[in-house]
Amino acid sequence: MVPESDTPAPQETEGGVLALLERIGSVVVPVAVALYAVLYIGVEQMYAVFGVNPQQVGVDQSVLLGRMMSTLVLLLLVGIPLFGALVGLGWLIDKMTGGMTGRLLQSARERPWIVATIGALWCGATYWGVFNLVGDLDLIFMVVIAVGLGVLAFLVPFRLLRRKPLGRAGTKVVIGGLTGVGLGFLLILGLIQSAVEVQETGQANDLLSYVGFQDQWAVVKSADNDKPLYDGRWMMLLGESDGTYVLYDCDKLETFRRPMETTNLSQIQLDPERKDGFTCGDLAK
Repeated sequence: MVPESDTPAPQETEGGVLALLERIGSVVVPVAVALYAVLYIGVEQMYAVFGVNPQQVGVDQSVLLGRMMSTLVLLLLVGIPLFGALVGLGWLIDKMTGGMTGRLLQSARERPWIVATIGALWCGATYWGVFNLVGDLDLIFMVVIAVGLGVLAFLVPFRLLRRKPLGRAGTKVVIGGLTGVGLGFLLILGLIQSAVEVQETGQANDLLSYVGFQDQWAVVKSADNDKPLYDGRWMMLLGESDGTYVLYDCDKLETFRRPMETTNLSQIQLDPERKDGFTCGDLAK
């Protein structure tokens, strides 16, 4: 039996920036799948700030996807022309340099250690969000962790995977998946900070609206006599499930539940305007 050579298998002959950009599609899918998988964890952490979980406010995977449909359409509308612009820019740079850019990229792809090193460092850097979620790390310490983790865990496996086409495809999937997970944990950090901001100021930002969080407020009334409850103060409607409303009292910084059959909601508002400097907790102080 002939021993396996350490020489990588021949790469595809089509080089150039255009060919490289066309391969982005093989990475986009694992990135999107991993990001969406981590997104629900972020939604759980977001509602945990208010002391509830997504199921208690009627948010499951299907509801989350439905609420995010407008965001997905927006991403599609922005992503397609952006991708086209990148392809055009790469083609223009390649033409302006007389094809030198494409040859340099192809030459780098044919050197397994270069590709493996870049992929390893990138995968190490994707753990930035994970480590920041469990602790506050400065930039220098995080760079050390990313480089060390990349070299120790990914460098040699990625180099070995470059020998065969199947291995190269597997490398793309791993890098794409870790990229999605890394972006997902950064999103979790943003969602937690945004939820704390809502809890303190009663004002949601654009990030929360993009993931389907509804900044919806109403005055709670009794279903028996239609009289306002809680002194007619505005309550945030976090959601509804199992015949109950889940409400957040901005003035008392409390989350509570009320049966739907004994509760009427009136004067419902989405994204209400707040005065400058408005904060919650006036009655809790």
